[in-house]
Amino acid sequence: MSKKANYSYISIAFIVLVFGIIFIPRIIDRISKDDITRDESRSEEVAVKASKETPDLVYILINGENRKVPAFSFTDQNGNTVTNEDYLGKVYVVEFFFTTCPTICPRMNRNLVDIQNEFKGFEDFGVASFTINPEYDTQEILKEYAEKYGVTNPNWHFMTGKEKDIYDLANNGFNIYAGKNVDVEGGFEHSGNFALIDKEGYIRSRKDAYGNPMIYYSGVISQEEGEEDGQKEQITILKEDIAKLLKE
Repeated sequence: MSKKANYSYISIAFIVLVFGIIFIPRIIDRISKDDITRDESRSEEVAVKASKETPDLVYILINGENRKVPAFSFTDQNGNTVTNEDYLGKVYVVEFFFTTCPTICPRMNRNLVDIQNEFKGFEDFGVASFTINPEYDTQEILKEYAEKYGVTNPNWHFMTGKEKDIYDLANNGFNIYAGKNVDVEGGFEHSGNFALIDKEGYIRSRKDAYGNPMIYYSGVISQEEGEEDGQKEQITILKEDIAKLLKE
């Protein structure tokens, strides 16, 4: 072997040694500090991400205090008892609906399935769906409904319970109207709005063009529809705001 070739091997070995000394400790340090995480890789899978342009999300104030989701306990589509504490540590969307709704509920839940699929794989994202017709919407009915719509997120609970408790949660806990009305199609009337809840259980939203909290997001209009009767769809901004809260 020539001296020239020998020097080449020595040079390569020296470069490898220097690389190991400089960069390997840095890689180990990043891992030890949890800079390389599952969340980082998952965020790349989400088409809609929170950006610097996404506005800060405000707390909803009631009597000067940040409005928190009140305590609740209901039975879900799998027969499990689900409470507000089961959602702590998760960002989630709240809706009030009923399975035989002939008008807005199918549109609302198609939008929620779209959101579910956007955040597929995020263990800290969920949905809370409360039926306003618990007399008909039993656990079995809710399970069939969830399967029909393609619900796969284990944190999406369709809940039923005592009618009084559900109506109190809707009308007083969230101020999202729900009630019986024999004069309307389906026999019940309710808001088509979604509430967004942060990981600590507080209701959050962005501000509107006038600087006031939006409070709720319209769940009726899809992204494809864009606008209806002068009302713009808000599913897009809801996705952005979910992404923002997931990073908090």
